[in-house]
Amino acid sequence: MRHKAHAFPLSAFVVGLAALGAHTTTALAKTCASESIEARGEPSRYLWLAKTKTRANWRRKVRSIPGLGSAYANWARAENTEEKCYSGPSGHLCIFSGTPCLP
Repeated sequence: MRHKAHAFPLSAFVVGLAALGAHTTTALAKTCASESIEARGEPSRYLWLAKTKTRANWRRKVRSIPGLGSAYANWARAENTEEKCYSGPSGHLCIFSGTPCLP
């Protein structure tokens, strides 16, 4: 009999926890732009610098698009990202593409 008395509060807790989890998932959904943005960097002697320049160009390009702006210009929050870097006689060159998103 004692076990049945605890069964209801436990089941209510589990149901409440599941409802909270469903609500939290909806609240954390990202808002993203409708199209991916591609940016090209500048040739650099060092790969890390080529990536830094390309990331800066991507952010600049996103900020300049009407309806997006600086709130979307964060590479770490972008979805479907692709980083392509090439090496040659003039150094490293990168091209990044990704869909800008809000947090």
